[in-house]
Amino acid sequence: MKVNIGLKEKDTAAVAELLNKLVADLNVLYTKVRNAHWNVEGADFHAQHLFFEGIYEGLAETIDEVAERVRAIGHYSVGSLKEFLDLTQLAEEKPTKNDSQSYIKILLNDYESIIITLRENIQITEKHGDAATEDFFIEIMASFEKTAWMLRSHLK
Repeated sequence: MKVNIGLKEKDTAAVAELLNKLVADLNVLYTKVRNAHWNVEGADFHAQHLFFEGIYEGLAETIDEVAERVRAIGHYSVGSLKEFLDLTQLAEEKPTKNDSQSYIKILLNDYESIIITLRENIQITEKHGDAATEDFFIEIMASFEKTAWMLRSHLK
């Protein structure tokens, strides 16, 4: 059944494209955080193992919410590894060492890249008249800014 929420098809299609790129980025980031969780080594292992676990658990919830937002505006979410890799802006990156600092630097870079993209998406979504997705992007951005601050704090 066609979605009738007061937005034109061309507008929801444009917003769905932004959301699907975010789904891809979040899935790639999720995998990178899981990798850090599994493979981190060092004197701070236990604390960092738990820290990364908290991050990927939060990402799993966000991924689900973003994919469901795509559906709520009448489109289908990407869901395959190929689609994630085709759409993501994030690079596959392996740290030179399995210490927490190396993983955190990579993850911080990814978080900051996604934050910048979210700022751009907010402006684009506003032009398409989708206030709900605009607010949704703002909420995710605020959460990502907090996580980026936490990651950054580990590097001082």
